[in-house]
Amino acid sequence: MSHNDDDLAADAPPPSPRLLDALRQQIRYRHYSLRTEEAYVHWVRAFVRFHDLRHPADLAQPEIEAFLTWLAAERQVAPSTHKQALSALLFLYQKVLRQDLPWLADIGRPRADKRLPSVLSIDEVGVVLGHLDAEQAERGGSCGLVGRLLYGTGMRLLEGLRLRVKDVDFERRAIIVRDGKGSRDRVVMLPASLERPLRLHFAAGHAAWAADRASGLAGVHVPHALARKYPRASQSWTWHWVFTQAAPSIDPRSGERRRHHLPEGAVQTAFRRAVQRSGIAKTATPHTLRHSFATHLLQAGYDIRTVQELLGHSDVSTTMIYTHVLRLGGGAVRSPLDSLALAAGAARVPVSLAAAVAASVSTSVSESMPTSLPTPSAAPAAAPPAMLRYPDATRTRPPRAREPDPCYAVPLPTTHSPTTPSFTAAAISVS
Repeated sequence: MSHNDDDLAADAPPPSPRLLDALRQQIRYRHYSLRTEEAYVHWVRAFVRFHDLRHPADLAQPEIEAFLTWLAAERQVAPSTHKQALSALLFLYQKVLRQDLPWLADIGRPRADKRLPSVLSIDEVGVVLGHLDAEQAERGGSCGLVGRLLYGTGMRLLEGLRLRVKDVDFERRAIIVRDGKGSRDRVVMLPASLERPLRLHFAAGHAAWAADRASGLAGVHVPHALARKYPRASQSWTWHWVFTQAAPSIDPRSGERRRHHLPEGAVQTAFRRAVQRSGIAKTATPHTLRHSFATHLLQAGYDIRTVQELLGHSDVSTTMIYTHVLRLGGGAVRSPLDSLALAAGAARVPVSLAAAVAASVSTSVSESMPTSLPTPSAAPAAAPPAMLRYPDATRTRPPRAREPDPCYAVPLPTTHSPTTPSFTAAAISVS
C-alpha cells in the first residue's frame, strides 16, 4: 500500500453507524429516558422486520400506514400503543434519517380513550397491604414497605423504587421525588407511621452497603457525568438506593456489575398475589395505590390544587379525573329507582301513627310500673311500634293515590287552618 493510499484512507470519513445505533445516539443526545429508548428501538426493529428487512430510507407513506394498520387491525393494540409506535417512526424519519417529508403530517393519529382509574376503598387498601406485609415476612424483601410508601405518598412505582438515601428527610418528614415524570422534582410528605420502619430498613441497608464496599463491588448508578465529577459519589451511602436488589446485576448502558434498585416486576408480582389472596374483584396494580391516595385525599376534604402538587401533575385537568371517581357509587346523586322502591314499600305496609304512639306510651308506662302489680287481663295487646308514618293496615278503604292521609297523635280539625301548611306546599318548599 503506497503513501497516497494511506493518505486517502486517513482522509476518508468514518463509517456511518448502523440504523439502531444512530437511533440510540439521537435519543441519548436529547436526554430521553431509558424506557423511551427501549420502546423506540423495539418499534423500529418491528417495522424493519415487517417489511422483510428493507431499510426505512427506501420506504414511504404506504409502508408506514400498512404497518400501523397491521398493528391496529391484526394485532389489535390499544390506542396508546398505536400512538407510541407512530411516535417512534416519526422520530426515526425526522431525527435520524433527516427526512422532513410532507406526508408525515398526513398520517392519522389514533384517538386516545378516556378511562376512569380503578380505585380501592380504604378497607380494601388495608387488606391488600396486610397481605403484602405477610408476604414480606415470609419471603423477605421490602415489597410491603414499598406498597405502604406508595399509598402514603402517592408516588409512582418507579419513583418510589428510585429513591436514594439522601432524598428521605426524617427531620422535616419529607421525601424529595427526583426526576419524576416530565423530569420534574417535587416534595411529598413522609407518613409518620413509616418513620420507624424506614429507619430500621435503612439500618439493614447500610449493612448491605458496607458489605458491597468491602467486596469491591462497583457503586450504584449516578445520573449524567456525576461519576466523573465526583468519583466517590457512586460508592457513598448518600447516593445508595433505598430499596436495593437482592443480587448485583449488569448495568444495561455501562455494562458494569453493580447493585441496582429493586425491579418493578418483583413489586408487581407480589402485589398481584396480595390482591388475589384478599379476594378483591377489581383490577388493581401498584399504580392503583396512587389513584386511591388521590381519591381518599379528596374525600377527606383536601383541595384539588394540593392533590395536584402531591401527584406532580402539570395540569389540573389531569387531577380532575378523580372528581369523576368520587361521583361513582351514588356519592352525590340518588337514583330515582330508590325513591320508587321506597314509595312502593310505604304503600304496601301502612301503619297508623296514632295507634302506634298510643301503644308505645302504654308500653312505656307498663314497663315503669312495679313488677309486683299485675297488669289487667282485659287490656288489649300492644302493637309493635314499627313503621310509624302511615295509616293502619286494617283499614278497608285503600289509601289515596296522590298522598297518604295525614297521621297525627291528635285528630286535626276538618277545615285547614291558615297557619297549617299543606303537604303539597311542604313538598315544594323542600324540593
